[in-house]
Amino acid sequence: MYAQLVYFDGPRSTDQLVAADFAAQHRIEPALAAVPGLLTTYELRRHDGSGMIVVFAESEDVLLDAQRAILATELLPGEDMALLPGPDRVETYPVIAYRGSADIYADRG
Repeated sequence: MYAQLVYFDGPRSTDQLVAADFAAQHRIEPALAAVPGLLTTYELRRHDGSGMIVVFAESEDVLLDAQRAILATELLPGEDMALLPGPDRVETYPVIAYRGSADIYADRG
């Protein structure tokens, strides 16, 4: 399993956040639905609009396929590229361990 961290440094304006949310819902998520092997995604956002998206996938190749699927999309009517600057950085890591909440409490004895 692999994880990808996609960083959006802040601050981001309300207009940028609205544009990003629209793009995610109407263009990016549909494109990613066609990529097998994506497991789960978490989106984290601070009050200033900075944030991170954490994506888990079966392999590093799946993450690359997801990037290609996103880059292959065309802007939808009404989308403004100036409001969608993209991530500030992307990092990919192999997942070496998972500790769910049951594991945390089991270690406390």
